[in-house]
Amino acid sequence: MMNSLTSRFWRRACVLAVFTAAGLQAAAPAAEQFLGRWALTIPGGGAGWLEVKQERGFLDGSILWGGGSVLPVSSVAIADGVLTVTRVRDVERKDAAGKVVRKQQLTETITATVDGDTLKLFRVDPRPNGTGFSRAEFSGLRIPALPARPNLAAVKFGAAVALFNGKDLTGWAAKEANQKNAWSVENGALVNRPPAHAAGEPRVQSANLRTAAEFEDFNLKLEVNVPAGSNSGVYLRGIYEVQVQDSFGKALDPHNMGAIYSRITPTVAAEKPAGEWQSLDITLVDRHATVVLNGKTIIDNQPLAGCTGGAMWSDQFRPGPIYLQGDHGAVSYRNLVLRPVVK
Repeated sequence: MMNSLTSRFWRRACVLAVFTAAGLQAAAPAAEQFLGRWALTIPGGGAGWLEVKQERGFLDGSILWGGGSVLPVSSVAIADGVLTVTRVRDVERKDAAGKVVRKQQLTETITATVDGDTLKLFRVDPRPNGTGFSRAEFSGLRIPALPARPNLAAVKFGAAVALFNGKDLTGWAAKEANQKNAWSVENGALVNRPPAHAAGEPRVQSANLRTAAEFEDFNLKLEVNVPAGSNSGVYLRGIYEVQVQDSFGKALDPHNMGAIYSRITPTVAAEKPAGEWQSLDITLVDRHATVVLNGKTIIDNQPLAGCTGGAMWSDQFRPGPIYLQGDHGAVSYRNLVLRPVVK
């Protein structure tokens, strides 16, 4: 049986433990603070995006890591004020000649803490050769809720700006100064002819092309000609890619001609066969996009949840250039005319 001194000690210890636990619980951010969309600045300064959501009692998420598509993550968990996201990546092991000898899956872990509208994230990624892990810190900012769809009939546009003079590259520059610039002017068109490479040899990266001027919201009209099997893209404000691809005859997909790459699927297939000139009429207002392809509205004033793969940055409110993707394949553009929104 405990004496009175021992009894008082244990009562105080229990009270202290209760207050300590309550304090820790109060200090840890509620799980709801992690929910929403986040603009990421990933290791190396590239653009990324993360969404954490709760549906039917389950946590789920999607991520964009630099280039490529928005992809679902493998798992999301929130405990003790820490968000843990895992994603599985397919990795090819190649021999010295570049031949794939094995395919494997690597599980990457991202943890994060939140402070108001800021995420502090830490990534642990297994090295493909099995020699330990790569670790990196990066950051994220909460993306404000999307506004209501703008009334495009009430939007005022300024005077038309010809982005291309049809003669030379005045007003344009290579986005990547350290890569081969395969852009030139031929017969009044901006033409990209990437260097050829033999089968089995690595493709030589060639530069994307950007305007020197930067813009906010606007309407952009242009014509594009994409050869058979080729691929390009028109980046709005440097962050949203309108896909340009030879997708004639294919089923609707968020990677087809006129799509907001991996985010918004066209409602109708309006592309022409490869090698023909096609028209794009694109309107960007209040984080909503409208795309008219060859006279048909294929995306009608739809919200943009975040940047797309290949974005120059993840900030959706920062002015940026028009940039044309040149590192994927041959393509030609002409008659690029922009009308900025007048506020």
